Amino acid sequence: MARVSSRRDFLHVGFCGGIGLTLAQYLKLQSANGDIKNYVSKEGTAKSVIFIFLPGGMAHQESFDPKPYAPIEYRGPMNSIETSVPGVFINERWQQTAKIMNKITICRSMTHGEAAHERGTHNMFTGYRPSPALSYPSMGSVVSHEFGPRNDVPQYICIPGQPNEFAGTGYLSSSFAPFSLGSDPASGNFTVRDLQLPGGVTDERFARRRKALDAVNDYFLTKEKADSLDAVDTFYQRAYGMLSSQSAREAFDLSKEPDALRNEYGRNTAGARMLMARRLVEAGARFVTLTYGGWDMHDNIAAGMNGQVPELDQAFARLIQDLDERGRLNDTMVCIASEFGRTPKINGTAGRDHWPKVFSVVLAGGGVKRGFVYGTSNSTASEPEDNPLNVEDWATTIYHCLGITADKELMAPGDRPIEIVDGGKIRNELLA
Repeated sequence: MARVSSRRDFLHVGFCGGIGLTLAQYLKLQSANGDIKNYVSKEGTAKSVIFIFLPGGMAHQESFDPKPYAPIEYRGPMNSIETSVPGVFINERWQQTAKIMNKITICRSMTHGEAAHERGTHNMFTGYRPSPALSYPSMGSVVSHEFGPRNDVPQYICIPGQPNEFAGTGYLSSSFAPFSLGSDPASGNFTVRDLQLPGGVTDERFARRRKALDAVNDYFLTKEKADSLDAVDTFYQRAYGMLSSQSAREAFDLSKEPDALRNEYGRNTAGARMLMARRLVEAGARFVTLTYGGWDMHDNIAAGMNGQVPELDQAFARLIQDLDERGRLNDTMVCIASEFGRTPKINGTAGRDHWPKVFSVVLAGGGVKRGFVYGTSNSTASEPEDNPLNVEDWATTIYHCLGITADKELMAPGDRPIEIVDGGKIRNELLA
């Protein structure tokens, strides 16, 4: 197998976030495990998901569930504005999102019981409460497991990198780990690590090398029929596919977008990440996770929101408009979530503390209703008033839109059958 090692060394194309694998190693794991063959999950209304995670716990009162008539200690220091859906108000800093409210759904009754950052994050990435007995896979890894490759593009991608341990594969094979960009697409010298051909290697020279290696492959395959050789051959076909596919390489190149559109998204971190996400799902990625900002605002929440929201508001609204203009919003689900909300009362340092009893998430596209508010919190935004939405039902509904049956059992170590989501129900009220 020495020849296999030397050929592998020829292809260092990117790496997997959080586990330090090159794309070559990542593809080899998939092939050797037989994990990339013959997946038959049926696509649903959502062909792709863009999961926008806001780490730290974004205040629902200062975003999508303001309480303008509550006492000042609950209402907080900021105002609210009306949206394009009559009677629906959101925080004053979300001015562009207010204009596209008719294209999205706000869920104001999300709830779970985990007030620690790590445990709340685990809930929102996996659909499970944390357990010391088992490490659960992220939704992105489950989607990668359930569907085969598409268009030579990795199926699960994190922008700019894997944001936390819960965004990984859990008990699934590391084959289904996210592909990480490695650097922020907003940086002036952004490139995806090792995605381009090595210096001095032209497309023609690359094609000649491939032809030579194909001849070697054919020789070995005629002499031996071992499954491992078939696996290695599959690995090289996928690695070559990504290197030789101009459309796959260009999916990561923001310079292909018109300057005017890049300006409309914003020439900043939020704008670049949102635009990159749109390019990647358009190219064939099924699940793209992106993170933005820091939302753990225990102090001076007004200043924090004034600093964080405008870029995000501009980029998110333009993403929704862009997908809709391209006819892709109906089959691309976009989700905004955080690990929990913030306390009903403003604290002594003009901020809010951790609060998992009720908070807000946003869904758009992929089979979800437009211009809709699901559930309500009570008058002080301290608990759900009606239609509480738990993590299991939220995740099950997302999986349903993708065409994945959430009570399907996957195999954990020790041949233990584990449901993708345990006990979740599809919330049909959310669906168009």
